[in-house]
Amino acid sequence: MSTLPDWLIAVIALVYPQIEAPPPHSYNGYIEGDYVYAAAASSGRITDISVTEGAAVTEGTVLFRLDATQQEAALRAAQAQVAQAQAVLDNLLTGSREAETEVIRAELARAETELDLAQSRLERTRQLFDRGSVAQARVDDDQAATDSAAARMAELRAQLAVAELPARAAQVVAAEAALDAARAEADRARSALDDQVVLSPHGGLIDRVFFDNGEVAGAGTPVVAILPPDGLTALFFIPQDDRSSYRPGDEMAVSCDGCQPGLTATITRLASTPQYTPPIIYSSQERARLVFRAEADLTTGSGLLPGQPITVRPLP
Repeated sequence: MSTLPDWLIAVIALVYPQIEAPPPHSYNGYIEGDYVYAAAASSGRITDISVTEGAAVTEGTVLFRLDATQQEAALRAAQAQVAQAQAVLDNLLTGSREAETEVIRAELARAETELDLAQSRLERTRQLFDRGSVAQARVDDDQAATDSAAARMAELRAQLAVAELPARAAQVVAAEAALDAARAEADRARSALDDQVVLSPHGGLIDRVFFDNGEVAGAGTPVVAILPPDGLTALFFIPQDDRSSYRPGDEMAVSCDGCQPGLTATITRLASTPQYTPPIIYSSQERARLVFRAEADLTTGSGLLPGQPITVRPLP
């Protein structure tokens, strides 16, 4: 007589009438799919769904796209900020523009000419003064003109030196920090734009597409469900009398109606706590109704489908 609890046999028989009570040490169960759900990182209107249900996809395949108008505008604005920050830094590092320094150099050359002329006049005036041909006032006027020309030339030389100097270190540091911030903002905007195109995180079959073009999907809301090739798990229940006979890693034979022969699965998990059917009565008679949930990885390419009823038994 089967050790499978009567309540479990009744439930399975009700859902799948063609399944009869399994022979001893055989356990009824079903196939469960471990789906991968693809969702967008931010909410948006879906503009293009590139896959259909039942289609096979590989990792990196475009699944769907969201409207990227706002993200494209944000990226252009961020790139403009980078260009502006770069220009400010370049200006600080190179000093004044070449045209500005050329103006100062031209004025300096003229001031040098005026100083030479003033010095020549002063020399002639002093010679005339020595011969008594001019008054002391004329000498004083020419001396003042020479001093003024010399002062003007010194001023222009100082202006040229300042124009050719780069900015102070603190200004350069601030400009570099502004450029780094602008670049980080551009990277963030570029990442947000890239997120508008959702790629398949895993290869497999498209099981469900939950949205249509034009609908708005929320951030983190699954849009596409993918069933990976290794995403099938055999679930079955072991009576408490047989629980101690199995360990994770044990190989089990799997069979079902119309399945290819020789299917196997490896037990990956055995529940540590049993399941009861109500009412729970802790007595020696009720222990026969205890079952432990078991999970087993199926052989890749088994051809089984989620929800398909199966029978599991130990390998001979």
